[in-house]
Amino acid sequence: MSNKWLNVVSGAALAVSLAGCMVGPNFERPEAPATSRYTERPMPAETVSATGTGGAAQRFGNGDLPAQWWTLFHSDALDILVREGLEHSPTQASARATLLQAQENLAAGTGGLMYPSVTGNLNANREKISSTQVVGAGSRTNVFNLYNASVDISYALDIFGGNRRQLEALQALVDYQRYQLEGARLTLSANIVTAAIREASLRAQIEATQQTLAAEEESVRRVQRQFQAGGVGRLDVVSVQSQAAQTAATIPPLENQLAQVRHQLAVLTGHVPSEASIPQFDLDGLKLPEDIPVRLPSELVRQRPDIRASEALLHQASAQVGVATANLYPKVDLTGSLSGQASQLHNLFAGPAFFNIGAGLVQPIFNGGQLQAERRAAIDAYDAANAQYQQTVLQAFGNVADALRALEDDARTLKAQVEAEALARTRLDLTRKQWDLGGTSYLTLLDAQRQHAVALAALVAVQGTRYADTAALFQALGGGWWDAERTAAEPGASVN
Repeated sequence: MSNKWLNVVSGAALAVSLAGCMVGPNFERPEAPATSRYTERPMPAETVSATGTGGAAQRFGNGDLPAQWWTLFHSDALDILVREGLEHSPTQASARATLLQAQENLAAGTGGLMYPSVTGNLNANREKISSTQVVGAGSRTNVFNLYNASVDISYALDIFGGNRRQLEALQALVDYQRYQLEGARLTLSANIVTAAIREASLRAQIEATQQTLAAEEESVRRVQRQFQAGGVGRLDVVSVQSQAAQTAATIPPLENQLAQVRHQLAVLTGHVPSEASIPQFDLDGLKLPEDIPVRLPSELVRQRPDIRASEALLHQASAQVGVATANLYPKVDLTGSLSGQASQLHNLFAGPAFFNIGAGLVQPIFNGGQLQAERRAAIDAYDAANAQYQQTVLQAFGNVADALRALEDDARTLKAQVEAEALARTRLDLTRKQWDLGGTSYLTLLDAQRQHAVALAALVAVQGTRYADTAALFQALGGGWWDAERTAAEPGASVN
């Protein structure tokens, strides 16, 4: 029996070796856009610089972003928070589980399409035959057991590569989910960094507003003293008190925004706000990255997870065209079986065994144009995926161009705002001195206070915007996930 079983298996293995042709298009990776820069006009080698927080010049050069790109802000608290989010966020867990699902679907497809199907059957029956049916048996009845065992083998011969194209499509879906995981990682880390910068900016705005309020309250006290001395009227006192009250009214909304950002950080890191332990972030605790690695435009299509994910869907659509094409050709199925029969279980394989090997061919002849329509639909799906891929590439280049221009404009805006705040502060100091000496009116003092408050608020806002736009550029460039892949592939590297 063992030799016969080996014959069946050998026949199946021979069938596998005969499958060599693959119909349908072979996927070719799309070419990157033929451009040498991201923006309409060439970017400067570095931005302008300004004094104060976040005022350093930023230099643009060719290089790789680290996988942990947020460490470029040199904040241990930020690094710990991002790592915590990547470990505990449900969005990351969902993306990882979806990737595992795609991998298991590929494994299931490989087992079902590329290997013979072997099934075993065992049947036991209790049978009774009347003795009258047997010549010379008398009137007795015969009761006996009957055992049947068989092993069946079937294999679809993949002559035209339809099964392999199907596996190619499943592998492309695995790649898609892997890049979706990288994209989710990038989005989560960027959201945490942006929220932390937003918190730092709000704290700076609250501090600046409180400084303005303190100065205005001091002006109120000065006006009140002059009112008591008979130097000004009641209207002057009410005017300066009104401005201080208006400034004080702007603080609660800022504090509310600060609380919401901290709640957002708690959710992003996988915690409910009431139980999260989120560190406080200030602009002074962040360092503006001065060296900005910007790879060539031709390399962006290999670095953005969303582009790679869209490319994987394009690959999957290409493979489906091959599947639909292979369905137009004949299908050959090989079958085989090995069986035995006995009246006693221990003699099941001791008696004679039976085997058979067969082959069947199925050729579509008429199906109302169904198969041809399915192939045309697969081609249309490929065209749609290709258009979506091109749109994803265009959007990515637009993101990088926007971020680069934003950094250049932020630097020039910060430089101008630093000068504007310094001039407004000088004017306010001089106006206060003139007010104390009675050389100017309260209207002039109020105007000077208002202009300085506006200039200080704008300065703080543009400082935070510069940090946020730098993080946006790192996200637009892909976040450095490929650096983690390269590091993991190096000899002796460990993967956490």
